[in-house]
Order: sequence, then structure tokens, then C-alpha cells
Amino acid sequence: MSVAGNAPEYIRAIMPYLPGKPVSELAREMGIAEGSIVKLASNENPLGMSAHARGAITGVLSEVARYPDGNAFALKAAICSKFGVRAEQLVIGNGSNDILELAARAFLAPGCAAVFSQHAFAVYPLATNAVGAKCIEVPARDFGHDLDAMAAAITPETRIVFIANPNNPTGTFLSGEQLEAFLGKVRRDVLVVLDEAYTEYLAPEQSYNAIGWLARFPNLLISRTFSKAYGLAGLRVGYAIAHPEVADLMNRVRQPFNVSSIALAAAEAALGDEEFLAQSAQINRRGMAQITGALSELGLEWIPSSGNFVAFRAGDAAAVNLGLLKRGVIVRPIAGYGMPEWLRVSIGLPEENTRFIEALRQILA
Repeated sequence: MSVAGNAPEYIRAIMPYLPGKPVSELAREMGIAEGSIVKLASNENPLGMSAHARGAITGVLSEVARYPDGNAFALKAAICSKFGVRAEQLVIGNGSNDILELAARAFLAPGCAAVFSQHAFAVYPLATNAVGAKCIEVPARDFGHDLDAMAAAITPETRIVFIANPNNPTGTFLSGEQLEAFLGKVRRDVLVVLDEAYTEYLAPEQSYNAIGWLARFPNLLISRTFSKAYGLAGLRVGYAIAHPEVADLMNRVRQPFNVSSIALAAAEAALGDEEFLAQSAQINRRGMAQITGALSELGLEWIPSSGNFVAFRAGDAAAVNLGLLKRGVIVRPIAGYGMPEWLRVSIGLPEENTRFIEALRQILA
């Protein structure tokens, strides 16, 4: 038997996560100048990072020869100040993906199970499979979470329920009332991971305070990221807010220096830049209207989204995607999410959105 053959079957069965195509890769494949390519595939902030975050990075460059603060004291203090939580409730991760995987490592094992929705974030089954636990995928309702069906799918072996709100890649949204009612139905020994990677893009009328539920639901874990609205995707910083006992167990399996000193400084500065956050949300609202308006004009079905992206039915999605790539526009195929006829496009700057719309119009003509 080979070395690879000795790996656990549940590891060998994993289908690796496929990220959005990098600009440099498309440039090589198609012979297109990198500067002419528009990437609308990975839900990144088209504004980049804030000036505050950029300044913070410059301020710590002289210290990169030293290890970062493994306890992330300054960033935790900033999170505590902003959200009224305690440091012992926090876990800092190498992006929110790290948070999801830490939760799986701390609370799942062979013989256990995790519940998540069809068309939900691909990392949920990946994190579950990586620890040998069972995946329970619940059929979606209107491309989103069917919370009643998810509650009914919880078995004695279930240890985690993953919920994305808004959901990626479909953008669907669950109200605070729906989530709170769901939490009331879940056994207290089942951890509910509420993935709020896109929460900063919610409209004011959609706002709810999940952090305020933690005192009543000690089995709730809230996962957030600096990769989206804060514009720090390349630095990889995320965090969890949970009951101290939950956070303690996750911190036991966390790598000692899982977030770099540059990322910690940038995240701390970005967290306090409310003006940049508001600007990011505003350009997203305008871009969403620009793109969905064009999709409607083209007669294409699209899913109302509360994130910084929108999924639309392209028919022969593979052919449409290839046509976009040839025109220097990168979007995201989502066949791997059980949606083979659909593509997901991130909201960009106005001129980037226009490039996408014009290219799509040419392909469909």
C-alpha cells in the first residue's frame, strides 16, 4: 500500500475547494493583459482596503522578523470595545474559514454529524469530512435555508449546525426572528455556527443582534470576517464570538500564531473605520441595482441577494462563463453547489459592472 493509501478514507474522499480563478491565471491562459481583466468572482471589496488599514500595515513592517501576538490582544480589545463582549469569548482565525474548521476540529469526530443546507458554503462539508464526521445536507427552500427542515434533521449524533446568513453563493437572507426561533428549537449540546461573513452588507431594515442572543443561547457561535466589506481578503483575518467554554476549546486546537502581525494590525485599524465600511455598503447597493437591472433587461432569472454578489441563471453556464473569460471578465461558476445552470457575479466598481454587463450582452446576442 502507498503512503497516500494509508490516509483515512474520509480524507481521500474529499473534493478540494476550488477558489475563484486568479487574474494572473486567466492572463496566461488567454494571452490577455492583466490590467484589462475584471475579476468579479470572489466577493472581494472593489474599493480594496481602507487608508487606515494601509497605514497600520506600514506601521508594523519593521516588526515582521518577530512572531505576532499569539493572543491577538489589541484586536480582541477592539472587538470587545465595538461589540460589548469579553476577550474570553473570542477566537481569532486565519480568515473565517479557519474559524469554521476550528469549530469542526473542536466539536466533531467520527461518529458525529453536522447539519447544513443545500447550496450553502462549500467549506461546511469540507470541514466536516476532514474530521471524519457525517454530513447531513438539508434540501434548500427557494435556494436558501429551510430552518424547519434543518431542525428536523438534527439527530442524536449531531454536534454542529452550520447556517450562513446571508448565504453564499445564493445571497438569501434569514430574519432575526427566524434565526432566534430556530435557536429555541435546537438542543443545547448542538453548536449552531452562524456564519455572518456578509453581515456588513445587510440593509438597515434587515439588521438583527445575534451577539445579544449569546447569553440565552450558549450553544451559539457567531463567525465573521475581515475579507469582505473590510477589504482584507489577502491578509486572512476572521473571528468568532461565542460562550467562553466554546471559545476555550477552539483556542486549544488553534495554531499558536495563526494570524500574522500585519493582518492583526490591519484588522484592528479596519474595524474602527466606519466611514470606509459605509462607503463599501453604499457602492455595493448601487452596483447591485446596476447589475440586477441589466440581468432583468436581458431576461435572466436572478436570486435576490443580501450579500455583495448575485447568482443568475445563465442556461449553458459553462459556455457563458467561457465567453466571459475570453472577454477578460471572471465570474464564478457554481455547478459545484448543485446549480449547474447558474453563475455568481460579485459586485464591482461601476466601470467593472459595466464591463461584465456589456460582455454578457454580447454573449447572449
